Amino acid sequence: MQSLTPSSSGINLKSLIRTKIQSNRVNPNRPVIRCVYRFDAANAAVNTGTANTNSVGHVGGSRADWQSSCAILASKVVSQQQNAEKSGGAGNITAVNGHKAAMDLDLVPIDNQPKPLTITDLSPAPMHGAQLRVPYQGVPGAYSEAAAGKAYPKCEAIPCDQFEVAFQAVELWIADRAVLPVENSLGGSIHRNYDLLLRHRLHIVGEVQLPVHHCLLALPGVRKEYLNRVISHPQALAQCELTLTKLGLNVTREAVDDTAGAAEYIASNNLRDTAAIASARAADLYGLQILAEGIQDDSSNVTRFVMLAREPIIPRTDRPFKTSIVFAHDKGTSVLFKVLSAFAFRNISLTKIESRPHRNRPIRLVDDANVGTAKHFEYMFYVDFEASMADVRAQNALAEVQEFTSFLRVLGSYPMDMTPWCPSRED
Repeated sequence: MQSLTPSSSGINLKSLIRTKIQSNRVNPNRPVIRCVYRFDAANAAVNTGTANTNSVGHVGGSRADWQSSCAILASKVVSQQQNAEKSGGAGNITAVNGHKAAMDLDLVPIDNQPKPLTITDLSPAPMHGAQLRVPYQGVPGAYSEAAAGKAYPKCEAIPCDQFEVAFQAVELWIADRAVLPVENSLGGSIHRNYDLLLRHRLHIVGEVQLPVHHCLLALPGVRKEYLNRVISHPQALAQCELTLTKLGLNVTREAVDDTAGAAEYIASNNLRDTAAIASARAADLYGLQILAEGIQDDSSNVTRFVMLAREPIIPRTDRPFKTSIVFAHDKGTSVLFKVLSAFAFRNISLTKIESRPHRNRPIRLVDDANVGTAKHFEYMFYVDFEASMADVRAQNALAEVQEFTSFLRVLGSYPMDMTPWCPSRED
Protein backbone atom coordinates (compact mmCIF):
# COMPACT_ATOMS: atom_id res chain seq x y z
CA MET A 1 0.00 0.00 0.00
CA GLN A 2 1.03 3.59 -0.62
CA SER A 3 1.86 5.89 2.30
CA LEU A 4 -0.28 9.07 2.35
CA THR A 5 0.03 12.43 4.09
CA PRO A 6 -2.69 13.82 6.35
CA SER A 7 -6.05 14.92 5.00
CA SER A 8 -4.82 18.52 4.74
CA SER A 9 -3.01 17.55 1.52
CA GLY A 10 -6.36 17.54 -0.27
CA ILE A 11 -6.22 13.97 -1.59
CA ASN A 12 -9.66 12.35 -1.80
CA LEU A 13 -8.83 8.64 -1.30
CA LYS A 14 -12.38 7.37 -1.93
CA SER A 15 -12.58 9.16 -5.25
CA LEU A 16 -9.25 7.62 -6.34
CA ILE A 17 -10.36 4.06 -5.51
CA ARG A 18 -13.82 4.55 -7.04
CA THR A 19 -12.29 5.86 -10.29
CA LYS A 20 -9.88 2.91 -10.51
CA ILE A 21 -12.50 0.15 -10.36
CA GLN A 22 -15.42 2.03 -11.97
CA SER A 23 -15.03 -0.11 -15.13
CA ASN A 24 -15.78 -3.38 -13.26
CA ARG A 25 -19.51 -2.69 -12.85
CA VAL A 26 -21.10 -5.66 -14.65
CA ASN A 27 -23.61 -7.58 -12.53
CA PRO A 28 -25.48 -5.74 -9.74
CA ASN A 29 -26.28 -9.00 -7.98
CA ARG A 30 -22.70 -9.74 -6.85
CA PRO A 31 -20.99 -7.24 -4.53
CA VAL A 32 -17.32 -6.64 -4.00
CA ILE A 33 -16.00 -4.98 -0.85
CA ARG A 34 -13.74 -1.97 -0.98
CA CYS A 35 -12.24 -1.17 2.39
CA VAL A 36 -11.22 2.48 2.97
CA TYR A 37 -9.47 3.47 6.14
CA ARG A 38 -9.89 7.16 7.02
CA PHE A 39 -6.96 8.92 8.58
CA ASP A 40 -7.46 10.50 11.97
CA ALA A 41 -4.80 13.19 12.53
CA ALA A 42 -5.71 13.59 16.16
CA ASN A 43 -4.92 9.97 17.00
CA ALA A 44 -1.93 9.60 14.74
CA ALA A 45 0.63 10.41 17.39
CA VAL A 46 -1.03 8.12 19.91
CA ASN A 47 -1.19 5.15 17.54
CA THR A 48 2.35 5.50 16.25
CA GLY A 49 3.97 6.64 19.48
CA THR A 50 5.78 9.49 17.71
CA ALA A 51 4.98 12.87 16.21
CA ASN A 52 7.06 12.34 13.11
CA THR A 53 5.30 14.34 10.38
CA ASN A 54 7.13 12.55 7.54
CA SER A 55 5.14 9.35 8.17
CA VAL A 56 2.11 10.42 10.13
CA GLY A 57 -0.38 7.74 9.02
CA HIS A 58 -0.97 4.88 6.61
CA VAL A 59 -3.98 3.54 4.79
CA GLY A 60 -4.72 0.09 6.20
CA GLY A 61 -1.24 -0.44 7.64
CA SER A 62 0.49 -3.23 5.70
CA ARG A 63 -0.90 -4.92 2.59
CA ALA A 64 -1.51 -8.15 4.49
CA ASP A 65 -3.56 -6.33 7.16
CA TRP A 66 -5.59 -4.57 4.46
CA GLN A 67 -6.34 -7.85 2.67
CA SER A 68 -7.33 -9.58 5.91
CA SER A 69 -9.69 -6.78 6.81
CA CYS A 70 -11.33 -6.83 3.39
CA ALA A 71 -11.85 -10.61 3.60
CA ILE A 72 -13.49 -10.35 7.03
CA LEU A 73 -15.73 -7.51 5.96
CA ALA A 74 -16.68 -9.25 2.74
CA SER A 75 -17.81 -12.38 4.57
CA LYS A 76 -19.97 -10.33 6.93
CA VAL A 77 -21.54 -8.36 4.08
CA VAL A 78 -22.48 -11.52 2.19
CA SER A 79 -23.86 -13.10 5.37
CA GLN A 80 -26.03 -10.08 6.13
CA GLN A 81 -27.20 -9.88 2.52
CA GLN A 82 -28.31 -13.53 2.62
CA ASN A 83 -30.16 -12.96 5.89
CA ALA A 84 -31.91 -9.94 4.41
CA GLU A 85 -33.01 -11.92 1.36
CA LYS A 86 -34.40 -14.72 3.55
CA SER A 87 -36.37 -12.21 5.63
CA GLY A 88 -37.94 -10.67 2.50
CA GLY A 89 -36.13 -7.35 2.77
CA ALA A 90 -34.66 -5.33 -0.03
CA GLY A 91 -31.18 -6.63 0.76
CA ASN A 92 -29.77 -3.23 1.73
CA ILE A 93 -26.78 -3.47 4.05
CA THR A 94 -26.87 -0.78 6.70
CA ALA A 95 -23.88 -1.64 8.85
CA VAL A 96 -20.90 -3.99 8.91
CA ASN A 97 -18.70 -4.62 11.92
CA GLY A 98 -20.35 -1.76 13.79
CA HIS A 99 -19.79 0.85 11.06
CA LYS A 100 -22.24 2.29 8.58
CA ALA A 101 -21.80 0.86 5.12
CA ALA A 102 -22.41 4.25 3.49
CA MET A 103 -19.49 5.78 5.36
CA ASP A 104 -16.80 3.09 5.14
CA LEU A 105 -17.84 0.62 2.40
CA ASP A 106 -18.65 0.83 -1.29
CA LEU A 107 -20.27 -2.15 -3.06
CA VAL A 108 -19.10 -2.58 -6.64
CA PRO A 109 -20.65 -5.42 -8.71
CA ILE A 110 -18.22 -7.81 -10.42
CA ASP A 111 -18.55 -10.99 -12.46
CA ASN A 112 -16.54 -13.79 -14.11
CA GLN A 113 -14.52 -14.55 -11.01
CA PRO A 114 -12.88 -18.00 -10.62
CA LYS A 115 -14.64 -20.49 -8.39
CA PRO A 116 -12.69 -21.15 -5.18
CA LEU A 117 -11.47 -24.65 -4.32
CA THR A 118 -13.44 -26.59 -1.77
CA ILE A 119 -12.53 -29.56 0.40
CA THR A 120 -14.18 -31.88 -2.12
CA ASP A 121 -11.72 -30.73 -4.77
CA LEU A 122 -8.80 -31.80 -2.59
CA SER A 123 -10.19 -35.05 -1.20
CA PRO A 124 -8.61 -38.31 -2.50
CA ALA A 125 -10.43 -40.85 -4.63
CA PRO A 126 -12.72 -43.17 -2.65
CA MET A 127 -11.17 -46.44 -1.59
CA HIS A 128 -14.23 -48.58 -2.35
CA GLY A 129 -13.64 -48.33 -6.08
CA ALA A 130 -16.06 -45.58 -7.16
CA GLN A 131 -14.63 -43.34 -9.89
CA LEU A 132 -11.24 -45.04 -9.79
CA ARG A 133 -9.35 -45.19 -13.08
CA VAL A 134 -7.75 -48.63 -13.39
CA PRO A 135 -5.56 -49.39 -16.43
CA TYR A 136 -4.97 -52.97 -17.59
CA GLN A 137 -3.08 -54.58 -20.43
CA GLY A 138 -5.29 -55.65 -23.32
CA VAL A 139 -8.57 -54.64 -24.90
CA PRO A 140 -12.14 -54.82 -23.58
CA GLY A 141 -13.05 -58.42 -22.88
CA ALA A 142 -9.65 -59.35 -21.44
CA TYR A 143 -9.40 -61.26 -18.18
CA SER A 144 -7.49 -58.34 -16.68
CA GLU A 145 -10.56 -56.16 -17.23
CA ALA A 146 -12.65 -58.71 -15.34
CA ALA A 147 -10.09 -58.68 -12.51
CA ALA A 148 -10.29 -54.89 -12.31
CA GLY A 149 -14.07 -55.11 -12.08
CA LYS A 150 -13.86 -57.69 -9.31
CA ALA A 151 -11.40 -55.63 -7.26
CA TYR A 152 -13.13 -52.27 -7.84
CA PRO A 153 -16.71 -52.87 -9.03
CA LYS A 154 -17.43 -49.20 -9.84
CA CYS A 155 -14.10 -48.37 -11.45
CA GLU A 156 -13.38 -47.09 -14.95
CA ALA A 157 -11.26 -49.79 -16.59
CA ILE A 158 -8.76 -48.34 -19.09
CA PRO A 159 -7.22 -50.64 -21.75
CA CYS A 160 -3.48 -50.33 -22.45
CA ASP A 161 -1.41 -51.94 -25.18
CA GLN A 162 1.45 -52.84 -22.80
CA PHE A 163 1.98 -53.55 -19.11
CA GLU A 164 4.61 -50.79 -19.05
CA VAL A 165 1.98 -48.25 -20.09
CA ALA A 166 -0.26 -49.31 -17.21
CA PHE A 167 2.59 -48.75 -14.75
CA GLN A 168 3.41 -45.34 -16.19
CA ALA A 169 -0.23 -44.26 -16.14
CA VAL A 170 -0.31 -44.70 -12.37
CA GLU A 171 3.11 -43.15 -11.83
CA LEU A 172 2.15 -40.05 -13.84
CA TRP A 173 -1.15 -39.64 -11.94
CA ILE A 174 -3.19 -40.40 -15.05
CA ALA A 175 -4.77 -43.38 -13.28
CA ASP A 176 -5.30 -44.49 -9.67
CA ARG A 177 -4.64 -48.25 -9.70
CA ALA A 178 -3.18 -50.81 -12.09
CA VAL A 179 -4.04 -54.48 -12.60
CA LEU A 180 -1.17 -56.93 -13.16
CA PRO A 181 -1.39 -60.73 -13.61
CA VAL A 182 1.51 -62.42 -11.85
CA GLU A 183 0.79 -66.17 -11.92
CA ASN A 184 -1.56 -68.85 -13.16
CA SER A 185 -2.37 -72.20 -11.61
CA LEU A 186 -1.51 -73.99 -14.87
CA GLY A 187 0.99 -71.80 -16.69
CA GLY A 188 2.96 -70.70 -13.61
CA SER A 189 4.51 -67.31 -13.02
CA ILE A 190 4.48 -64.46 -15.51
CA HIS A 191 8.16 -63.61 -15.22
CA ARG A 192 8.12 -60.39 -17.17
CA ASN A 193 5.65 -58.84 -14.77
CA TYR A 194 7.82 -59.74 -11.80
CA ASP A 195 10.63 -57.79 -13.44
CA LEU A 196 8.27 -54.81 -13.84
CA LEU A 197 7.48 -54.89 -10.11
CA LEU A 198 11.17 -54.43 -9.36
CA ARG A 199 11.76 -51.83 -12.07
CA HIS A 200 8.97 -49.51 -10.90
CA ARG A 201 8.20 -48.05 -7.48
CA LEU A 202 4.51 -48.91 -7.26
CA HIS A 203 3.12 -50.76 -4.25
CA ILE A 204 0.90 -53.85 -4.15
CA VAL A 205 -2.34 -52.88 -2.38
CA GLY A 206 -4.52 -55.91 -3.13
CA GLU A 207 -4.93 -59.19 -4.98
CA VAL A 208 -7.66 -60.94 -6.95
CA GLN A 209 -7.89 -64.62 -7.85
CA LEU A 210 -9.96 -64.93 -11.01
CA PRO A 211 -11.22 -68.25 -12.42
CA VAL A 212 -10.33 -68.55 -16.10
CA HIS A 213 -12.94 -70.02 -18.44
CA HIS A 214 -11.49 -70.29 -21.96
CA CYS A 215 -13.62 -70.56 -25.08
CA LEU A 216 -12.77 -71.31 -28.70
CA LEU A 217 -14.13 -68.41 -30.78
CA ALA A 218 -14.56 -67.95 -34.53
CA LEU A 219 -16.63 -65.93 -36.99
CA PRO A 220 -20.30 -66.88 -37.35
CA GLY A 221 -20.78 -69.82 -39.69
CA VAL A 222 -17.20 -71.11 -39.39
CA ARG A 223 -16.82 -74.78 -38.44
CA LYS A 224 -13.89 -76.34 -36.64
CA GLU A 225 -12.93 -78.36 -39.73
CA TYR A 226 -12.18 -75.13 -41.61
CA LEU A 227 -9.65 -73.82 -39.11
CA ASN A 228 -5.97 -73.60 -39.99
CA ARG A 229 -4.65 -71.77 -36.93
CA VAL A 230 -5.52 -70.73 -33.38
CA ILE A 231 -4.25 -67.48 -31.89
CA SER A 232 -4.22 -66.28 -28.29
CA HIS A 233 -1.97 -65.21 -25.43
CA PRO A 234 0.95 -67.62 -24.81
CA GLN A 235 -0.44 -68.49 -21.37
CA ALA A 236 -3.87 -69.30 -22.84
CA LEU A 237 -2.34 -71.50 -25.54
CA ALA A 238 -0.38 -73.40 -22.92
CA GLN A 239 -3.46 -73.83 -20.71
CA CYS A 240 -5.49 -75.33 -23.58
CA GLU A 241 -2.84 -77.42 -25.32
CA LEU A 242 -4.22 -80.86 -24.43
CA THR A 243 -7.82 -79.91 -25.12
CA LEU A 244 -7.01 -78.57 -28.57
CA THR A 245 -5.37 -81.90 -29.38
CA LYS A 246 -8.41 -83.84 -28.14
CA LEU A 247 -10.66 -81.73 -30.36
CA GLY A 248 -8.73 -83.01 -33.36
CA LEU A 249 -7.52 -79.56 -34.36
CA ASN A 250 -4.36 -79.96 -36.40
CA VAL A 251 -3.76 -76.24 -36.54
CA THR A 252 -0.94 -73.77 -36.18
CA ARG A 253 -0.83 -72.02 -32.82
CA GLU A 254 0.34 -68.41 -32.79
CA ALA A 255 0.85 -66.15 -29.80
CA VAL A 256 -0.49 -62.60 -29.59
CA ASP A 257 -0.47 -59.97 -26.86
CA ASP A 258 -3.75 -60.89 -25.14
CA THR A 259 -6.78 -63.14 -25.43
CA ALA A 260 -9.40 -60.50 -26.19
CA GLY A 261 -7.02 -58.90 -28.68
CA ALA A 262 -7.00 -62.17 -30.60
CA ALA A 263 -10.80 -62.11 -30.83
CA GLU A 264 -10.75 -58.48 -31.96
CA TYR A 265 -8.13 -59.26 -34.60
CA ILE A 266 -10.25 -62.04 -36.13
CA ALA A 267 -13.37 -59.89 -36.20
CA SER A 268 -11.69 -56.80 -37.67
CA ASN A 269 -9.89 -58.75 -40.41
CA ASN A 270 -12.74 -61.20 -41.19
CA LEU A 271 -10.47 -64.24 -40.79
CA ARG A 272 -12.58 -67.32 -41.47
CA ASP A 273 -9.72 -69.81 -41.14
CA THR A 274 -8.60 -68.63 -37.69
CA ALA A 275 -9.98 -69.16 -34.20
CA ALA A 276 -9.15 -67.42 -30.94
CA ILE A 277 -8.95 -68.57 -27.34
CA ALA A 278 -10.66 -65.94 -25.22
CA SER A 279 -13.52 -65.33 -22.81
CA ALA A 280 -17.23 -65.58 -23.53
CA ARG A 281 -17.51 -61.82 -23.01
CA ALA A 282 -15.01 -61.27 -25.83
CA ALA A 283 -17.32 -63.27 -28.12
CA ASP A 284 -20.22 -60.98 -27.22
CA LEU A 285 -18.19 -57.81 -27.72
CA TYR A 286 -16.75 -58.71 -31.14
CA GLY A 287 -19.62 -60.71 -32.62
CA LEU A 288 -17.99 -64.15 -32.64
CA GLN A 289 -19.55 -67.54 -32.09
CA ILE A 290 -18.37 -70.00 -29.43
CA LEU A 291 -17.20 -73.27 -31.00
CA ALA A 292 -16.27 -74.88 -27.66
CA GLU A 293 -16.52 -73.80 -24.02
CA GLY A 294 -14.29 -74.64 -21.09
CA ILE A 295 -11.36 -75.77 -23.22
CA GLN A 296 -8.77 -75.22 -20.47
CA ASP A 297 -6.92 -78.43 -19.59
CA ASP A 298 -7.84 -78.12 -15.92
CA SER A 299 -11.19 -76.85 -14.65
CA SER A 300 -9.44 -75.38 -11.60
CA ASN A 301 -7.70 -72.77 -13.72
CA VAL A 302 -7.12 -69.60 -11.73
CA THR A 303 -5.06 -66.49 -12.47
CA ARG A 304 -3.80 -64.31 -9.66
CA PHE A 305 -3.76 -60.55 -10.20
CA VAL A 306 -2.26 -57.86 -8.00
CA MET A 307 -3.47 -54.27 -7.68
CA LEU A 308 -0.83 -51.52 -7.74
CA ALA A 309 -0.92 -47.96 -6.40
CA ARG A 310 1.45 -45.07 -5.85
CA GLU A 311 1.22 -45.29 -2.05
CA PRO A 312 1.03 -48.39 0.16
CA ILE A 313 -1.97 -49.09 2.33
CA ILE A 314 -1.85 -49.24 6.12
CA PRO A 315 -1.44 -52.90 7.16
CA ARG A 316 -3.93 -54.37 9.60
CA THR A 317 -4.23 -57.44 11.78
CA ASP A 318 -8.01 -57.83 11.96
CA ARG A 319 -8.19 -59.75 8.67
CA PRO A 320 -5.86 -62.07 6.70
CA PHE A 321 -3.04 -60.18 5.05
CA LYS A 322 -0.30 -61.19 2.65
CA THR A 323 3.09 -59.53 2.23
CA SER A 324 5.33 -59.67 -0.86
CA ILE A 325 9.07 -59.03 -0.70
CA VAL A 326 12.07 -59.31 -3.02
CA PHE A 327 15.66 -59.78 -1.87
CA ALA A 328 19.14 -60.61 -3.16
CA HIS A 329 22.35 -61.75 -1.51
CA ASP A 330 26.05 -61.76 -2.39
CA LYS A 331 27.02 -65.21 -1.07
CA GLY A 332 25.10 -67.42 -3.44
CA THR A 333 22.15 -69.66 -2.69
CA SER A 334 23.58 -70.90 0.60
CA VAL A 335 22.01 -67.91 2.35
CA LEU A 336 18.55 -68.88 1.12
CA PHE A 337 18.16 -71.47 3.87
CA LYS A 338 18.85 -68.89 6.57
CA VAL A 339 16.34 -66.50 5.03
CA LEU A 340 13.62 -69.12 4.90
CA SER A 341 14.40 -70.19 8.46
CA ALA A 342 13.55 -66.69 9.66
CA PHE A 343 9.95 -67.34 8.62
CA ALA A 344 9.83 -71.00 9.68
CA PHE A 345 10.93 -70.29 13.25
CA ARG A 346 8.04 -67.81 13.62
CA ASN A 347 5.40 -70.09 12.07
CA ILE A 348 4.88 -67.79 9.08
CA SER A 349 3.61 -69.67 6.05
CA LEU A 350 5.15 -68.95 2.65
CA THR A 351 2.69 -69.02 -0.26
CA LYS A 352 5.20 -68.43 -3.06
CA ILE A 353 8.91 -68.23 -3.78
CA GLU A 354 10.17 -67.23 -7.21
CA SER A 355 13.74 -66.73 -8.44
CA ARG A 356 14.73 -64.45 -11.28
CA PRO A 357 18.24 -63.82 -12.65
CA HIS A 358 19.75 -60.53 -11.55
CA ARG A 359 19.57 -58.24 -14.59
CA ASN A 360 22.49 -55.99 -13.70
CA ARG A 361 24.71 -58.85 -12.51
CA PRO A 362 23.60 -62.16 -14.08
CA ILE A 363 26.88 -64.08 -13.60
CA ARG A 364 28.85 -64.54 -10.40
CA LEU A 365 32.44 -65.82 -10.51
CA VAL A 366 33.66 -68.12 -7.75
CA ASP A 367 37.39 -68.79 -7.41
CA ASP A 368 38.53 -72.12 -5.95
CA ALA A 369 42.19 -73.02 -5.83
CA ASN A 370 41.50 -76.76 -6.11
CA VAL A 371 38.66 -76.79 -8.66
CA GLY A 372 39.16 -73.56 -10.59
CA THR A 373 36.80 -70.74 -11.50
CA ALA A 374 33.09 -71.46 -11.51
CA LYS A 375 30.26 -69.35 -12.91
CA HIS A 376 26.88 -69.15 -11.21
CA PHE A 377 23.77 -67.11 -11.84
CA GLU A 378 22.95 -64.26 -9.49
CA TYR A 379 19.31 -64.39 -8.47
CA MET A 380 16.61 -62.13 -7.13
CA PHE A 381 14.09 -63.96 -4.93
CA TYR A 382 10.42 -63.02 -4.72
CA VAL A 383 8.60 -64.32 -1.64
CA ASP A 384 4.96 -64.08 -0.54
CA PHE A 385 4.07 -64.93 3.06
CA GLU A 386 0.84 -64.92 5.04
CA ALA A 387 1.33 -62.15 7.58
CA SER A 388 0.73 -58.43 7.84
CA MET A 389 3.51 -55.92 8.28
CA ALA A 390 1.61 -54.79 11.37
CA ASP A 391 2.34 -58.23 12.86
CA VAL A 392 5.34 -58.28 15.17
CA ARG A 393 6.35 -61.69 13.82
CA ALA A 394 6.65 -60.32 10.30
CA GLN A 395 8.63 -57.31 11.49
CA ASN A 396 11.11 -59.49 13.38
CA ALA A 397 11.40 -61.92 10.48
CA LEU A 398 12.28 -59.15 8.01
CA ALA A 399 14.75 -57.66 10.47
CA GLU A 400 16.53 -61.03 10.53
CA VAL A 401 16.32 -61.42 6.75
CA GLN A 402 17.96 -58.03 6.31
CA GLU A 403 21.02 -59.29 8.18
CA PHE A 404 21.64 -62.01 5.56
CA THR A 405 20.78 -60.11 2.38
CA SER A 406 22.39 -57.32 0.42
CA PHE A 407 19.08 -56.05 -0.92
CA LEU A 408 15.57 -56.21 0.55
CA ARG A 409 12.41 -54.46 -0.58
CA VAL A 410 8.81 -54.83 0.57
CA LEU A 411 6.60 -54.79 -2.52
CA GLY A 412 3.41 -54.50 -0.47
CA SER A 413 1.37 -55.74 2.46
CA TYR A 414 -2.25 -56.17 1.41
CA PRO A 415 -5.49 -58.08 2.18
CA MET A 416 -5.74 -61.63 0.86
CA ASP A 417 -8.49 -62.50 -1.60
CA MET A 418 -10.76 -64.76 0.47
CA THR A 419 -13.79 -64.76 -1.86
CA PRO A 420 -15.04 -68.21 -2.90
CA TRP A 421 -14.85 -69.21 -6.54
CA CYS A 422 -16.23 -71.93 -8.78
CA PRO A 423 -13.84 -73.94 -10.96
CA SER A 424 -16.23 -73.97 -13.93
CA ARG A 425 -19.24 -72.07 -15.18
CA GLU A 426 -21.57 -75.04 -14.73
CA ASP A 427 -20.80 -75.12 -10.99
